[in-house]
Order: sequence, then structure tokens, then C-alpha cells
Amino acid sequence: MKRAFFSRLPQVFISHQRRVRLRLVSKKAARQVGEAHSAHHLRRIGQFRTVIDGLGIHFLHRRSPRVDATPLIMTHGWPGSVAEFVDVVDELANPANGASAFHVVIPSLPGFGFSDKPAATGWGTERIAAAWVELMSRLGYPRFLAHGGDWGGNITTVLAGRFPEHVLGIHTTFAEGPPGLATEGLTPEERGWAAETADFWANRAGYAKQQATRPQTIGYALVDSPVGLLAWILDKFAEWSDTEGSPFETISRDRILDDVTLYWLTRSGASAARIYAESHASLDAALRVDVPTAITIYPRDIEKYPRPWSEQRYRRIVRWRSPDRGGHFPSLEVPDLFVADLREGLAAVLAVC
Repeated sequence: MKRAFFSRLPQVFISHQRRVRLRLVSKKAARQVGEAHSAHHLRRIGQFRTVIDGLGIHFLHRRSPRVDATPLIMTHGWPGSVAEFVDVVDELANPANGASAFHVVIPSLPGFGFSDKPAATGWGTERIAAAWVELMSRLGYPRFLAHGGDWGGNITTVLAGRFPEHVLGIHTTFAEGPPGLATEGLTPEERGWAAETADFWANRAGYAKQQATRPQTIGYALVDSPVGLLAWILDKFAEWSDTEGSPFETISRDRILDDVTLYWLTRSGASAARIYAESHASLDAALRVDVPTAITIYPRDIEKYPRPWSEQRYRRIVRWRSPDRGGHFPSLEVPDLFVADLREGLAAVLAVC
């Protein structure tokens, strides 16, 4: 890496993390958390910062030892963070079974984690996508694959639609078609998906409307109270995961606390919420994706779009899957399934490049 572009992230939060965990959960739960720290995982993978378009961007970067590896940028969403992917990086970068390998880059969105907090408006999904192209170029990856879900899926869609000369292809769990499409001709299952998605946005998306219209109002609470922050985020893990009673049925307590701790220690609850004010419901209706695309719709995700709708935007779908388990956080809920599906999807993309 060129020193002029990149700097290693100071490990300023290591000594504080244990104390914050104790404030986030009961003493009994904290003892169960043990000595696992997100700082260790981020440092082990390799974390850096660089300034793009005037804003400091934090990112994880693991180069594969394999000479045949393909660059891959993975983008998280909200209420996620780079912590979503720490458990799958090793298998993607250096698989033990000789499967396809990737040079993995995982940036923190502007306003999230150790990326800078924008001081002015304008850092929406279009600008973020352009920043990701610059980041990959600086790392020596002029052409690359991309994956994302939630906001990461939105940004991955913009990447592929706006910068096809740089994007080899994409894998996404977000496959929103253009607005106004009819339900005629859909299968019963597809009609059910459309109805579930409409119900979500009508009845269970108050958090999005709050953060899109008054992000600072909730933001003050999110940077003032660790318990309030935990409640605001844990509610989403509980409702959006493929579980019956608790997100801890499939996601480890460590990983959820890693995620919440990153928000708390960086005081990014308010700045992260602003991505909704910048880009909520703003995906360009005319945007089309013509690079090879693999789409996976997990059964308990919050947005599930019928394939005929998705095909109106993603015009070169080379693989479509709907596994029998998994929710909005598949890399945390079903990591083995997630890695296998991602690898197979990207293999289908590369086969036609």
C-alpha cells in the first residue's frame, strides 16, 4: 500500500471496550461475553483509513495469498457495520478447500464506525458508490466484484449501474425493481413476497421514517445512552433475523455487542442515521444494471422482491436463489450458507464475464 494514501487505524478503543460492554449488558451477560473483542478481529484482518473526496474512510482489507484471487468489495448496511463480515473474511480470502478466493475490502460507510462523520449534506448512495470506485483503484483493483445487503445492496446496485467499466459483476440480497410494477402474472409465492414487503414499509418501518425525517432527534439519544442505543439496534436484530424468540438463537452475543460497541465508542448513532435522510427511497427509478448479477433472497429478510420485478432493473441475472433459512443478517445468522452462496453466485458472475 502507498503510505501517502493509507494509514493504519489507531487502536484507541481497545482499553475501553470491556468497560462499555459492562454498561451495555448485565454483569452476568458480560461475563458470558468473555474476552472476545471486536478490536482483535479488526486488527487481525487489517484495518486502514484513507481520505476520499475530503472525508476519512475506514476500511478492512485482507489480500488473499492466492494469485488467482479476484477483488471483492463488501458493503454493510444499517444497523450493521464492518463487524457483520469479520467471521467470513478468512474463508473468502484463503479457503481451505481450494475454492475460489477473493481480495476482500470492507469499508465503513460515511458516518459509521471509524469513518469520518460528514459535516455537510451530500453523502448519499451515489457519492458513496463513487468513493468506493476510488478506494478500489487506490488499492490496485481497477475492476472488481461487489456484494451488499440493506444499504450495502443499494450502494452495490448504484456501483454496478453507474460504473460498469469497473464492476465485473455483483451479488446482492437487495433486488428492488423500479416503482409501480403490477402484481399480475406473479406466482402466489411472489405475491406473498410483495405483500410482506409492502406490509413492512407500511407498518414496521417507523425507524426508517424517523431517521429519514428527523435523524438528529433520535441521534441525541443514541449517543447519550448505551442502553438506548442497544435497544434501538437490538430490536432490529430481533425482528429481522430468522429466529422465533431471540436473535441469539442464531447470532452470537459477541457479534451483536461488537456491532453496538462500534456505534457507541465512535458516537456514530446520529451520523449513521443520516444515511436515511440522504438517500431514503432515492434509488433512481431509471437506473439499470447490465453487469452479471447474482441475487439471493433469504426467507426472513424484510424486503423480498419478485424476480419479474427485479428483472426490470437487473437485466442480466445469472443466478437467483432463495435458501430455506436466513434473515436480514445472513453473514451472522448462517455464515457457512452465506459464504457458500456468495462464492457460488460470484462464480456464476465470473463465468460470463
